[in-house]
Amino acid sequence: MKIIIAGAGDVGFHLAKLLSYESQDTYVIDFDGDKLNYINNHLDVITKKGDATSIKLLKEVGIGSADLLLAVTESQNTNFTISVIGKALGVKKTIARISNPEFLSNEIVDFQKFGVDFMISPEELAAKEIKLLLNQSSFNDTVAFENGVFNVMGTTLGYKSPILDLTVKEAKDKFCLVDFITIAIKREGIAQTIIPRGDSTYKLNDQVYFSVPSYSIDKLYPIIGKEYINIKNVMILGGSRVGRKTARKLCKDNFRVKLIEKDKDRALQLAEELRNTLVIYGDGRDLELLEEENIREMDAFVAVTGDSETNIMSCLVAKSKGVKKTVALVENMDYINISQTIGIDTLINKKLIAASNIFRHIRKGEILALANLHNVDAEVFEFEVQPNAKVTRKVIKELRFPREAIIGGVIRDGKALMSFGDFQLQSGDKAIVFCLPEAISIVEDLFN
Repeated sequence: MKIIIAGAGDVGFHLAKLLSYESQDTYVIDFDGDKLNYINNHLDVITKKGDATSIKLLKEVGIGSADLLLAVTESQNTNFTISVIGKALGVKKTIARISNPEFLSNEIVDFQKFGVDFMISPEELAAKEIKLLLNQSSFNDTVAFENGVFNVMGTTLGYKSPILDLTVKEAKDKFCLVDFITIAIKREGIAQTIIPRGDSTYKLNDQVYFSVPSYSIDKLYPIIGKEYINIKNVMILGGSRVGRKTARKLCKDNFRVKLIEKDKDRALQLAEELRNTLVIYGDGRDLELLEEENIREMDAFVAVTGDSETNIMSCLVAKSKGVKKTVALVENMDYINISQTIGIDTLINKKLIAASNIFRHIRKGEILALANLHNVDAEVFEFEVQPNAKVTRKVIKELRFPREAIIGGVIRDGKALMSFGDFQLQSGDKAIVFCLPEAISIVEDLFN
């Protein structure tokens, strides 16, 4: 598969990194020579310095024979232009990163006619992610598949958890009436994500990911030693596009929302737009202002300004004032893995979320969905089992399934089924699979 990525920023780099594991024929185009040099030194892809809107340059990289063009520069207009030109030059499919939410929900303009097959908004995806995190408040990471039939839930194990120091098998035996599968463990001080087996042990401060059907979510709280937190009062710091979208989504779900914005004109505009949100003009870094706005009565604090450090520090302040749930938006991907270490519940990066969402278009056709977990360098896939696929020939424990991957559950005819060793997959099943990058191609082959 030949793929051309226009833009070597965070989204483009993460996409190129994912593709480099699979020996795809990947080209990355950007003006910035330093970014391209960094990619050359770290990834097995081909780089080209220049303007991706240049017809000559696109022809040089063979746009006419390309399967996919990913326009993910920082500029929405540039991405549209690249997509239109690329389509006219013969690329099979185009995906453009956009910022205007109207484009995603409009029914008037058919963008495919102009050459844009798919559009993706990092801000919109980040707002959805925040809403999901607040709805599952005791977990710091959550991904829903098939509208929540199956869910991947992440949390840090505290000293109250009854599964501490137990093996995965012992925990399963102890809580045999609860349907869950442990799919990943991220341990402090260990870079490699642990794909657990029966003899793997849960330790204090482990970041653990469970795959759980919707009917078992409530039963998972006693296992992790936490109580369900009913979040209703939310304070949002920053009236950015993410802040605006998040406030709108939360108000639709009847959350009580306060939004603090330090730019007066923007605050006034937001107050006009967001009728159900209390918009406050002021600097959210001001402790007196936070106290005046009753931060101690907030259930959740969401920091989405354009400054990562401000977001992190303000969340730490909110935690110190007793706020139960904190979410900070960060631009630097290096921060993503340190959220539990510094005491913030969840750090999210909109570009990382966007790259993972785009990546499912790159996968082979049997992949229905793909999600990135915040604290691990791995992916969760939803595969549709193809007729006569290798995974249908034997029960799971007899398959040569790589140690770097695990099946977290199966959806059959809309119902959640647990995928333990004696389970056999059937054609048409939808399987939730957690997979480290080095095993993706092997797993894909099994599902073919």
